Order: sequence, then C-alpha cells, then structure tokens
Amino acid sequence: MRGEIIAIGNELTSGRIVNTTSGFAAQQLFEAGFDIYAMHTIGDTPALIGEALKRALKRVDFVLVTGGLGPTDDDLTTEAVSEALNRPTMPNLEILSLIRKHLDNHTDQPASSLDKLAWLPEGAETLHPQAKMSGFQLIHGGKPVFFLPGIPHQMRTLLVEQVLPRLATWYEGKQLTSAQRVYKIFGKSESEINHQIEQLVLGDDVTIGYYPVFPDVHLSLIIRAENKALVELRAAETFYSVEESLKSEIYARNQQSMASVVGNLLTRQNKSFSVAESCTGGLISYMITSVAGSSSYYLGGVTSYANSIKTEYLGVKNSLLERVGAVSAEVAEKMATGIREKSGADISLSVTGIAGPGGGSTEKPIGTVFICLASTAKTEVQRFRFSGNRYEIQHIAAQTALNLVRQHLLTK
Repeated sequence: MRGEIIAIGNELTSGRIVNTTSGFAAQQLFEAGFDIYAMHTIGDTPALIGEALKRALKRVDFVLVTGGLGPTDDDLTTEAVSEALNRPTMPNLEILSLIRKHLDNHTDQPASSLDKLAWLPEGAETLHPQAKMSGFQLIHGGKPVFFLPGIPHQMRTLLVEQVLPRLATWYEGKQLTSAQRVYKIFGKSESEINHQIEQLVLGDDVTIGYYPVFPDVHLSLIIRAENKALVELRAAETFYSVEESLKSEIYARNQQSMASVVGNLLTRQNKSFSVAESCTGGLISYMITSVAGSSSYYLGGVTSYANSIKTEYLGVKNSLLERVGAVSAEVAEKMATGIREKSGADISLSVTGIAGPGGGSTEKPIGTVFICLASTAKTEVQRFRFSGNRYEIQHIAAQTALNLVRQHLLTK
C-alpha cells in the first residue's frame, strides 16, 4: 500500500522551521509496512493545498497531511480541504462542547477563535478530541486521508496512537514485511564500496543505497515483501554475503556509533581507556562520554592545547617541543605514553595536528595529524594528511583515532 505525505506551512517553505514531521512519519509508515510515493512541503495557500491533495488521492492509497489546523487566520488547511473536496464545513459538537467548557474555566469571554477548531469538513471524524489536539480523518473516494497538527510532538502522538492502528485495520494483511540493515563504513569512498557490492549477486529484491554521512558512508540494504518467512530468509542470506565481503571495514550497524562500538569492545575485554588531545580539542572525550555506561571503561583525558599543558601534565619535555615541534610523531608518542602512565589505562590515545585554517607549512601542511596508540602490547604512531575545513579535519581525526582503537581491539 502506498501513501503520500503533505506538510503545510509558510514557516516550512521559508526555512524558518525545519520540517521534521515528514521524516518521522515516513519512517514510521515504512516500518509499519507501507511505501511512501512522495513527500511535499507547501505553503499556506488554499489553492496549492487543494491541488496537492486531489493529485495525491488519484495516485496513492492513503494521504497524510500535517499543519495548518490551528485557530489563527493563517491556518487554512481545513478550509482548503473543504473547498477542494466539496465538503462544506460543519460544527463538530463534541469539540465545540470541549472548547466552550475550556473557555468557561479560563475566561469570561463567550466566544473565541478556538471555535474555528470545531468546524470540520463534512464527514470528518476526529482522531482524539479528549487529547486536546487538532486532528481528523476523512474517507474520500474510498481512501483514508489523515489531517494532523504541525506541532511535532502532537503530530507524533496522533500518528503513533491513532493513524498507524487505523491504517493497520484498514489495510489488514496488505502491509509489507521489511528487513533493513544499515552498515556504517569509515575510510572508504562510495565508489569503492559500490564496486565491492557489485561483485556480489544480491538479487533484484534487494534495494541498495549509498549515503555519505560525514565522515562515513552508510550502506543501506532493504528487502520488502508480503511473505514474512521469505523476507527473513533473503535478509539472512543478503546480510551474511555483505558482511563477509566487507568484513572489518564495517565498523557499526544501524544506530551504533564508532564510540559505542569501541566502548562495547573495551567492556567485553575489560580494558580501560584514556586520551590526550591537542588539535581535536576534547572531541574524542566528548564522543566517548556521549555513550551511556562509558564511566566503566573511560578513565579520563587531557586536552593539552597549549605546550605548557603538554609539559606539565603529560611529561613532554620542552627540549623535545623545541626540537621537533608540537605536531610531530615524537610528541604524539610522548603524549600517549604520558597519559597512560598518569591514568593507568590499558589503552591510551593521543592526537596532535594542524586543523587550520592557519598554522600550516610546507613540511607540515594544514591537515597534518599524528595519532599514537599506546597499550601494554605496543606503542605506535601514524601520520595522516586530512583535507577539509577545520571542523572536518577535527572530526575525521577523532573518528580515525577511535577507529585505530577499534582495529587494535579486534586483533585481541
């Protein structure tokens, strides 16, 4: 079954407010077994609203409309729908009674602009009047059309509690079963990943997507069919084939992050971790501590941006800094071993580099970064040359550093 989503509001088309409701609705409907044919964002213009709705009704099985249901003059969805579908507005007595009761309790005025909320197109059924949220359903031409508020939390509540159950009943047995997996890959381009996947025979029933999500590439695999057993079988075959091809190049699945994967490996191996950062400015520590439970393995870190902090807290000698500079393999190594000695961690990491936009030289251009990993087994420094602006260099450096820890732990 296919649906269409129409989001209404001048605040959306002007860019003043980001349209998050359509994305949420699409995800929820997809997971419930429905396909989304199209999504539109249009302003508060009655003619456009009516045109979009009538066009959608001709080509899909159901329509979801959000926004423009409020009490103010610029909320025009209800009037536009009434005119476009030739359904005169009529007062909904239940909503009108609730509005009047609310007014009696809060004001002496006998009428209010809130009365506008009670006038709905002929045949409309309110979704949940007691919840004090605007929202109604129409059946037009044998197809359900849902109208939800544009306020994100209200829209989400009505979609999950009212729309999805009604659609499940309406199209019972016709929803698709889905199996989806997203693989997160760092350090390879879309074209390189695409070339590897092309070597596999995955079948026409597998929808493949490649999405650059800085600084990663996300590989999405989707299998959908009405037969649940078939979907599960094909998913198992497909996922196994892809994972065997890419192996450790895949660092995470679905909602996992690099930091959460590293954290899980540290936990399973009962290892502790500490960090000494310079050019990344505490970003690695932030990424690690953003994971719940990180206190069980992360001991702490030093953001040694100034040379004085490197010497005082990490044991980097002034003579070494004067001889080779802060951005060097020797200093990176001393930073890593210094924080490891101070913290007593099993594994420690250091990062020092030039994030730009200034500070580069012929010998050490912008993007030069040294990363050192120090553990009970080894101490190893690597030099990298990253490209991009300051933000990009810092984030690629942080992700690269954590990926080195991941790879180290995978060899254990």
